[in-house]
This record gives sequence, structure tokens and C-alpha cells, in this order.
Amino acid sequence: MGRKWNNIKEKKASKDANTSRIYAKFGREIYVAAKQGEPDPESNQALKVVLERAKTYSVPKNIIDRAIEKAKGGSEETYDELRYEGFGPNGSMVIVDALTNNVNRTASDVRAAFGKNGGNMGVSGSVSYMFDATAVIGVEGKNEEEVLELLMEADVDVRDIIAEEEDSVVVYAEPDQFHAVQEAFKQAGVTEFTVAELTMLAQNDVTLPEDAKAQFEKMIDVLEDLEDVRQVYHNVDLGE
Repeated sequence: MGRKWNNIKEKKASKDANTSRIYAKFGREIYVAAKQGEPDPESNQALKVVLERAKTYSVPKNIIDRAIEKAKGGSEETYDELRYEGFGPNGSMVIVDALTNNVNRTASDVRAAFGKNGGNMGVSGSVSYMFDATAVIGVEGKNEEEVLELLMEADVDVRDIIAEEEDSVVVYAEPDQFHAVQEAFKQAGVTEFTVAELTMLAQNDVTLPEDAKAQFEKMIDVLEDLEDVRQVYHNVDLGE
């Protein structure tokens, strides 16, 4: 399962070239989470998850504070949470999560991104059954044995623990264990996470031939560049 972390790592590695776009999307996501419940992460679990993700992308505090204050101020701006499913080149599978204030615009943009890059939209459920909702949490400064021990002591169940590099570990768990895993690490002195995501992981990755891979990567780039798209998940092993 460890190689599935590559898709998240690939996205994070490219963030420096797209910081303004990523920060804007986080601002919207934080606003929506804060608007749906209390604007306090200690009592709003959805907001807490978004803020933990934002930290791993180094989202500036002023952007976070502005989004929360906007929610506190009673803004009437509303967004719909949507999920689109589709297929890329060679039958590759893609899930697109969006936050939008214009459903027709977003559906049109996502459909065009698929259609112009060798893919096509599917119906609801056509792809998602091949993915599992998963909490992915990564840390540095711990090895696999240390992580297993501290999670066992905290009585936290996880699916898998993968050593990525020396003293770098990624934990895969059920979504409802996200905070329990993080708290176990924090109790062990961990203050920063290399990844803290609630994501959709493919049950089986596929490898594409080079020409289809290039087309697929272009399609993913176009989808991720869309203003309304929050997350894109897929089942392609992009490798190094």
C-alpha cells in the first residue's frame, strides 16, 4: 500500500508552483467547514481535519483566520459539495470532489477536462466502489517499530504502517481513526506531520504506457487547476 502515498506526495511536491491557487482553495474549504458547525476546531471535527491538512501545505495563518472570520461574520455565501466520477485513458479511474457556488459551471468544466484529455464522465458509483476512504498520516523522526508500539499503547487500530525512508513513516487507517492516530503521535512528542489527509485510495493501482500516462497527467493537471475542484483521486501509479 505504501506506493499509494506517491500520488499525495506528487501533489504536495508541486505546490510551490501553485501556492496562490492552493491557498485560495483551502480558504474556501475552511470557510465551508467553519460555516457548517462551530467555527472552533475543538468542537468542529470537519474544521479540525481541514486545518490539519492546511498545516501540511503551509497555508499562511492570515488566510486561515480570514476564512474563519468570514464564517463567524455570518456570510451568506453558500457552496455545494459535489463528487464526480470518470475514466481516463486506458480505463484509468478518477474521482473529483468539488466545492462550488455554481453547479452548472462546475459540471461543465469537469466534463470538459475529461473529454478534452482522453477521458469521459461516468455515473455516480461507477468508480468509487474501487476506492476506499482512508486516513493517511505521515511523520518523520520515527521508525516503523516505534510507530507500531506507540499506536498499540494508545489502543489505536490502523490498516497499515509503511516505512517510506529512514525515520519516515506513513500510517493508513479508517477515517474515524484520523484524530486518534494524530493524538497518539502528539502524546509521543510529534508536533508536525508530513501528511494529514482524509483521502480516497484505489484498491488497485494501474500502470499506463508512456503516451497514455502523459495524457492522463495532463488531464489531472487540468482538473486540479479548476477553481471549484477541491481534491482529485485516481488509481494510476505515476512512479517517480
